[in-house]
This record gives sequence, structure tokens and C-alpha cells, in this order.
Amino acid sequence: MNLDRLEQTDTYAWRLNPENGMRVPAILYGDEALIRAMDDKVLEQTANVAKLPGIVQASYAMPDAHWGYGFPIGGVAAFDAGAGGVVSAGGVGFDVSCGVRTLLTGLKRPAIEAAKPQLADALYADIPAGLGSHGNIRLDAKNLNAMLKGGAQWAIEQGWGEARDLARVEEHGRMQGALPENVSARAKERQREEMGTLGSGNHYLEVQEVAEIFDAAAAQAFGVKEGEMVVSIHCGSRGLGHQIGTEYLRLMQDAAKQYGIALPDRELACAPIGSEVGQDYLGAMRAAINCALANRQILTHLTRQVFARVLPEAHLELLYDVSHNTCKFEEYLVDGRRRRLYVHRKGATRAFGPGHPELPAAFAETGQPVLIGGSMGTASYILAGTSRSEALSFASACHGAGRSMSRHQATRTWQGRQVIGQLAERGILIRSPSYRGVAEEAPGAYKDVHAVVQASDRAGLARLVARLEPVVCIKG
Repeated sequence: MNLDRLEQTDTYAWRLNPENGMRVPAILYGDEALIRAMDDKVLEQTANVAKLPGIVQASYAMPDAHWGYGFPIGGVAAFDAGAGGVVSAGGVGFDVSCGVRTLLTGLKRPAIEAAKPQLADALYADIPAGLGSHGNIRLDAKNLNAMLKGGAQWAIEQGWGEARDLARVEEHGRMQGALPENVSARAKERQREEMGTLGSGNHYLEVQEVAEIFDAAAAQAFGVKEGEMVVSIHCGSRGLGHQIGTEYLRLMQDAAKQYGIALPDRELACAPIGSEVGQDYLGAMRAAINCALANRQILTHLTRQVFARVLPEAHLELLYDVSHNTCKFEEYLVDGRRRRLYVHRKGATRAFGPGHPELPAAFAETGQPVLIGGSMGTASYILAGTSRSEALSFASACHGAGRSMSRHQATRTWQGRQVIGQLAERGILIRSPSYRGVAEEAPGAYKDVHAVVQASDRAGLARLVARLEPVVCIKG
């Protein structure tokens, strides 16, 4: 990225002042190396978001930002309905409520190593993964609508999980305001046999070792101990969320014309928050959030069953479940007064700081766990929300490393079998239905995740708590 148009306001913050129709500044977070490595399209997209009606304070790009559909992936923007604000399906993304859920096992590395191949094979056998993967769950129309209303709460009522899990899930496992009737028959049909599946792309289930602790007090509150093993699950709303995004983007293109909204980019299709299309989308998107929460809850149950067979001494307790790719109605202090805003986080993670009323009591003093995924051979991280992040980014942080090359480029650079072999030499077992999928998600196709989380930490978006290293990865 060319930095000539940017003003560096801090070591880890860069600002593009309003120009060419921007209503607010664009602010990018990252050190100079990360910003320079970003495609120029990231700045263009962040600036275009700043041109949308009703945007508040600034348009933000997280340290892992890269080019996306309309909004950059790693983009954050908040809109005020009372000021003519809009909602944009492109500001949420296609994989609605894609997120990470981390489970504590209480086991040390030697216990896993003694059963590593058996554990990898059992997880791969029981956790459906890959493009178009189907599970053993078939939902009729009544149960599918109940799932879209009830989220993880519904899943637990059906026997997939434990009630105490809900205290460690965003929205207590159920997003209010979901309207299954706003979800098309096509979207529902795509999801009918996909509950309890990982899907493809960058989704995974990974057994990880806590390799390093940065913040002892937060780690203790989170139950994270150096040398112990955790399991992280990264997936979202599968075909249903993608179909919702596709359909509502088309509707929003028409709505933007109807309401006279001048779009700087047709991919930024949007609708006034209070409009029929805007409200319909929010109801459908919230249903997709519940779909993702239910999906990760079912995957948790399946994972617990595998561990009960292979390593019965393990007790998988939920640390936290946090989503990216959402739009949520939240309250923030802006220009000296509290305002209720619709916060879009696309490839960005909510990061509430200490004392936030929506956090479980266990995290009141530490802030929210922020779960940052790596890519098979790279580290993942646990961070904690900060008090500063509310003012810096509407309590948002990065969500991963962020791609440094396209999937097409990755498959021209690596072969899946080769990547699996190289990782096996490092003691990391990969199980995947697709060599091509492994090549697309090769560790080298991503930015340096440590640089990204370090930038988030030093910018004040979230603070480092622990580093996790992969041991077994079930890759979609």
C-alpha cells in the first residue's frame, strides 16, 4: 500500500482524512510493515465505507485487513439509524457469524501424543468436513425454524451440549430478534443436512498446546495453563449464511436505488436500517447467527464424544465462543453521549473490555476472551478485550492472520500432499478430505499472525494472553 495519503497518528494507527465524499475518516491499524503489505484495495474499500450514510466516528480496518466484497475483510463500521444509517450485507459477509470456540481439556501434551493418531482419525471420522459436507442430523421444517430462533440454546435442548456452556457464548447462545420467516426456502434447504459440519475454506477443528502465557492474571481467569491442551473450532453458518448474503445483496442493490443512496461501489449495496429490506435482512442475519451458534454447539458435543472414547480422562470445558461477520446493536460513547449503533464487523472480532455488562462474571475484570485463529501450521492466540478498544474501534479487534495471497495463487505455489508432509515432520497431523483445500490454506498463504496480534495488542485493541501451537488439525 502506498502510504502517501495516510497520516500516521501513532506507531500502530494510520488515518486518511475525509476526501472525495467521505463522511468520516478511515483509520487503519497496524505497524508500518503490515500497512505497506496491504493491497491498495484495502484503503480504497475502507474509504468507500466512510462514504455511506449515517456512519459514525470512522471506518476502520484491523491489522489483518485484506480485500473483500464491498467492505474489506477486517473492516469495522457503525451506523446510527436515527441519522439515516444503513445496514449492508457486504459489511457482514457471506459466512455470517463465522467464529471460534475454544475448549479446555485439562490434559498435558504427553497424554495427547500417546493417542495422537487415534485421536486425529476419530475426530476426522466423526466431524464431517469439506465442501458441501453433510452430517447425520436431518432437520424438518419445524426443527429448522426452531434452530434458527434458538441457536445454541436449541442445540442443548436437543441434547447436544451442556447448559453451563451458554454462559460462555456470545448472546448466551441465542441472538434475539431472529426471524426465520425472512430466510428463503433455498437457504433453509442448503442447511437442512449441514448441521454439525465444519465446511471448507479456512474452517477447522484443531487440538492445540498452550505454548506461552503473556498475561498470567487473564490466563488464570480464562482457565488457560501453559503446557495444557485445548481444542478450537472455527466455522460458521455454512450454506444458509452464504445464501442469505447472496440474496439480500441483490435486494439491497434495488433498495439503494429506491432510497437514492449513491453507492461508491455496487458491492456496498445497502438499505436504510429502518426500511423493510433493512429490517428483513437483520432478522435473517440474526437467524444465521443462531445457525452458526447451534452448529458450533453440536460440533462441541461431537468432539466431547470423541474425547470420551479416545481420552476419557479429558473434561472439555468451554472457554468462550466469539463470532466475527456480524452486525449487532450496541451502545457506545460518541462525542460525549451514549448512542445505540449498528456495528458491522466483517472479519473482525468483538472485544469488550473489563466491566462490560454483557460479559460473564468470570471475565468482568479481565475483559472478553478474543480468539484468534491461525492456519494449520501457524500459532493461534487468545487475547482479551481492553477498555481502550471501545473508543478505538467500537470494541473490535482482528480475527486471524488475514490472507496474503489468493487461494488460486496458493494452489500454484503449494501442493496439499506436500504441505501435509511438511507439517507431519513438525509433529502436526492434518486430516482433510481435499488436498486442494489444504494447498489453498497453506500457512504461507497468510500474513504473520504474530505480527497481527502484536499490532492489535500495541494499538490497544486487545491484549495478548496466550499463544497456542497446533498438534492435530481437522481441515475443511
